[in-house]
Amino acid sequence: MNCRQTLAITSHRVLASDLNEHETVYGGRLLELLDSTASISASYVAHKKTATASLDRFTFIAPFKLQDFFYIETYVSGVGKRSIEVFAKIIGEHLETGERFLGATAFLTFVVLDKNISLDSVIPMSEEEKSICSKYSERKQRQLRLLKQEKELRANINLTLPWQQG
Repeated sequence: MNCRQTLAITSHRVLASDLNEHETVYGGRLLELLDSTASISASYVAHKKTATASLDRFTFIAPFKLQDFFYIETYVSGVGKRSIEVFAKIIGEHLETGERFLGATAFLTFVVLDKNISLDSVIPMSEEEKSICSKYSERKQRQLRLLKQEKELRANINLTLPWQQG
């Protein structure tokens, strides 16, 4: 399977209800839409139920404002034993001028809920896909290190509410 076969694209018009106090699209709204689109790409590889394991990196590059619309494009950029990395780019377009711009990029990891699965790898075809996929191993190793640190952190988190502490 090549990366293009895992491509998912959604289009969104910026509405007043999407804006924050800076009159740009609220980041939480972008994350919601991003997760939904990226899950489609993961499903193309898994053909089984998946769950979002992590948002590994989200980089805001340029804001989306009223009178803009944006496309979320996602595709699978790496496959592990049960994990699927999805790359995303959010491309904005100014309604009045038609000028396009890169608004954000992200990497998400999904996990296949079925433990008895064998996932096919993906083959990059375009220059962009080759560039993104070539660094998958490095990103996966970094994520494994971060996961270990997260486990250590969670072991020391106090679940008692402040007013319940003696």
